[in-house]
Amino acid sequence: MIVDDQVMVRAGLAAIVGAQPDFEVVGEAADGAAAIALAGETRPDVVLMDVRMPGMDGLTATARLTAGDAAPRVLVLTTFHQDAYVFQALRAGASGFLLKDADAAELVSAIRVIASGEAMLSPAVTRRLIDAFASGNLAAAPEADPRLGALTPREREVLVALARGLSNAEIGAALGIGVGTVKAHVNALLPKLGARDRVQATIVAYDLGLARPR
Repeated sequence: MIVDDQVMVRAGLAAIVGAQPDFEVVGEAADGAAAIALAGETRPDVVLMDVRMPGMDGLTATARLTAGDAAPRVLVLTTFHQDAYVFQALRAGASGFLLKDADAAELVSAIRVIASGEAMLSPAVTRRLIDAFASGNLAAAPEADPRLGALTPREREVLVALARGLSNAEIGAALGIGVGTVKAHVNALLPKLGARDRVQATIVAYDLGLARPR
């Protein structure tokens, strides 16, 4: 499903998505409220979400769409200067960010990543996210956060490594455990943190002060 208040943007995105043999555009909406109503009817797997829209914005719509058990994956499309929205939308439940000037191949790839259950951030957004933490613009939550107490010592180690951007294989090598064991720890820690994927878990790790940009 495509959500954007500009008709031409929706048309362009629909053309790119519809050109893929295994993709189908199940609906288009011009604002957040319409998106929520339409999602209930069409049950999309992935939602391409604009941020700034009249009426209900993309942040509020993302939070509501991702609140349910069978929630769609949300890929937020943003412009380069909207950094503040990145952090808010990730916390609202978005599974990734892509800049609006990305080419068609990048968009298709991002949709596939999101649909597979993984998270995705464009390199430029990731860099600015790290810079914001490094500059202190995003304050860390206190160590007493109850989410920390829910993690086992090994899950905490895996979370710290995950927040450093390590792959499952790299985490396994660093901690001396198998890739399957790493996956099991990741699957166990995500619900404890209230995170749907690795990007959201990384945000939590930064919030809790478990990781800092190098």
